[in-house]
Amino acid sequence: MNPETESAATTHDTRAPSSFKRTIAFAATGLLAAGTVSAGAWWGISSVAAADTTDAPTAAAGNTVIQTQLDQLVDRGFPAALASLTHPDGSHEDFVSGVGNVETGEDVPVDGEVRIGSNTKMFTAVTVLQLVEQGSVELDAPIEKYLPGLLHGEGIDGANITVRQLLQHTSGLPEYTDALAVDFKQMQHSYKSPRDLMDMALAQPALFSPGERWEYSNTNYIVLGLLVEKVTQRPLGEEITRRIIEPLGLQHTYFPAQGEQKIRGEHPSGYHMEADLEQFDVTELDPSWAWAAGEIIASPSDLNEFNRAVVDGRLLTEVSMAEMQKTVPSDETLFPGAQYGLGLERYPLSCGGEIWGHGGDIQGYETRNGVTADGTAFTIAVTSLPAAIGDPANEELVLENYKSVTQALDTVLCSQ
Repeated sequence: MNPETESAATTHDTRAPSSFKRTIAFAATGLLAAGTVSAGAWWGISSVAAADTTDAPTAAAGNTVIQTQLDQLVDRGFPAALASLTHPDGSHEDFVSGVGNVETGEDVPVDGEVRIGSNTKMFTAVTVLQLVEQGSVELDAPIEKYLPGLLHGEGIDGANITVRQLLQHTSGLPEYTDALAVDFKQMQHSYKSPRDLMDMALAQPALFSPGERWEYSNTNYIVLGLLVEKVTQRPLGEEITRRIIEPLGLQHTYFPAQGEQKIRGEHPSGYHMEADLEQFDVTELDPSWAWAAGEIIASPSDLNEFNRAVVDGRLLTEVSMAEMQKTVPSDETLFPGAQYGLGLERYPLSCGGEIWGHGGDIQGYETRNGVTADGTAFTIAVTSLPAAIGDPANEELVLENYKSVTQALDTVLCSQ
């Protein structure tokens, strides 16, 4: 490991898949990526400054394997890596490696806030399923019933697309982010409304007939965000906050306000790279183009606690959870046997068993996470997209970079 990097651990109580080639181009241009490559309640403990490796209580915490995995990710080229392991009793351990800011050499904030990208889809899906529980939405009703006239285009008809198909990425809607495949520096601070995103999507033909197969499309969740707002007559971020973030006491999780570009709490800086291979800081950006598909900011321990609450009945009834966990085969590039439910993914572990979670990519940050049957949850975050720490044209290298993060997730959870 680079001697200039630092690492620390602290303990707190408390898809018919699209082609990987298309995904590489997608990630290399710095667009919102899928939860897979194709595409802790906060317990009132104050943040602990990162310590030097020699002082980090990793051995005492009993999770040197986590520290090793983070150090290896930094050695690979990620500026920083941070992670949180939440135990079945709700206590959690937090780990960091690397530098929080490559220009200043600042420490990585322990359990710092990061942009969680497509993990946002789990929040949106839970909100929709709560509306189903309340009788305001029907899973198998056509979206045309709630958003008449919205989904029409070449091969696209909202009367033939159900709410369930939107949640599960089986609608066939085209990917709006394809229209954003430009130099990210040109749009880093640009605002895009949900309707702007829908215009980008609907200018393209359908990918396939509804229900024909699975293919990840962020457009599905933009439509679901519009559904939430139409039914509740309130902003999506407000509904997610009221229904999920506040009840769980997630003090380091929030849906950015319109126009908000900074990260509010302690956070590591995020970095990106374009075709010129020059790394630049993207910590501040306008995430409006991610919206219901990927706008939320959270700390690793908060994301763990949310994941635990998704599957343990704190947010949804048993009936809703059964629906959410009805899966179809998805992209197996990184996790052989991966399955997609309603905004929730199931991944088999190499050691046996399975985890539920999602994952997310957005310029500057990638997160991977999962919760096991006994309530053990782990989230790992790096401060650059895997396609932005080497030559993005080198597909083999980019794939290896992506796999390094998911393999770290698998290694840690198999070690617990």
